[in-house]
Amino acid sequence: MHIFEGIKLKGIDENGEEKEFSLAELGEKIVLYFYPKDNTPFCTQEAMDFRDKITKLAGKATIVGVSPDNVDSHKNFRQSNFINFPLLSDSDNKLSKMLGVYKENPVKGTKEIERSTFIIKDGLITNAWKNVNIEGHVDKVIESL
Repeated sequence: MHIFEGIKLKGIDENGEEKEFSLAELGEKIVLYFYPKDNTPFCTQEAMDFRDKITKLAGKATIVGVSPDNVDSHKNFRQSNFINFPLLSDSDNKLSKMLGVYKENPVKGTKEIERSTFIIKDGLITNAWKNVNIEGHVDKVIESL
C-alpha cells in the first residue's frame, strides 16, 4: 500500500494550473520537500536550487514542494521565481504531521514546518533528511537518486 493512499492536496502544477493532487498518483519516485513559507529567503533559495537542477532530476523523480501556504501564495511564489515543479498546500498540516515535520520552534515558541526532504519510491520512504541545511542539499538528493 502507498503511504499516501487517499491523501489529496490542492496546489499548482509545473505550469501554474490549480488542481487537486492525489499524492499516491504523483509518480513512481517522488522527491517531496517541505519548506516553511513562500517568498522567504531560505525557502526561495531552496526552490531555486531544485528549479535550476531539475534537468539532473528529470527521468529520475518528480519534484514536489509542500508548505502550509495557500494556492494563491504558491501561484505568486511560482511566478516570481519561475518555479517549474508542483507546489502543494498543506494548509491544515495533515501531511507534515503525518511525516513528523510539523515541529515546535523553540526560538519562536510556535509550531511550523521543519525544512525536510523525502525520497519516496513505490509508496515507501527510501531517504529522509530533516532539519535541512539548504547549502548543497539538492546535490545530496541527486546523489541519492
